[in-house]
Amino acid sequence: MSDFEVPDVVDRHEPQRGAGRGDAIDVDSRLRQLERMIAEAKPVPLSSSIMLGKAEAQGMVADLRSAMPEELRQARWVVKEREEVLESAQSEATRIIEEARSERARLISRTEVVEAANREAGRIVDDAQERARQMRLDADDYVDGKLANFEIVLNKTLTAVEHGRDKLRGRLHGDELVQELADDDGNGV
Repeated sequence: MSDFEVPDVVDRHEPQRGAGRGDAIDVDSRLRQLERMIAEAKPVPLSSSIMLGKAEAQGMVADLRSAMPEELRQARWVVKEREEVLESAQSEATRIIEEARSERARLISRTEVVEAANREAGRIVDDAQERARQMRLDADDYVDGKLANFEIVLNKTLTAVEHGRDKLRGRLHGDELVQELADDDGNGV
């Protein structure tokens, strides 16, 4: 292998129709041979021109020309594959962004639902506390009213008891007076 030759390498990812990647390297190799042929050509005396073998130069140009369409096809294939990869990546990026937006909306909605539920729970607790306070006040008023009535009844009962006792004392006192008078009459006073 000379300094200008490159070993054939096959790219497994490229299509292998007709001539493959080997032709691309062959084109490069042919261009190097043409450069070497020009560099080694005999100069024309008294000019900057060189002498080349016409048949050999025309053969190399024909080989290059026949290999170029394959090179162009491969280049187009690489560009097309690049565009497909970019399009796929763009589609994937768009899908991921849409999923992220959807998830964000879901989380916001979920947060709003949680906040609304918390507000409603707070309102219910406040209402329950207010109702409990009102019920305590109502119960206190009821008990106070009952105790006031009971106090009135007890006061009336106490007054009746006091009157009864006073009457009883008056009778006892009256009976004692009668007894004393009777005792005084019996002693002959």
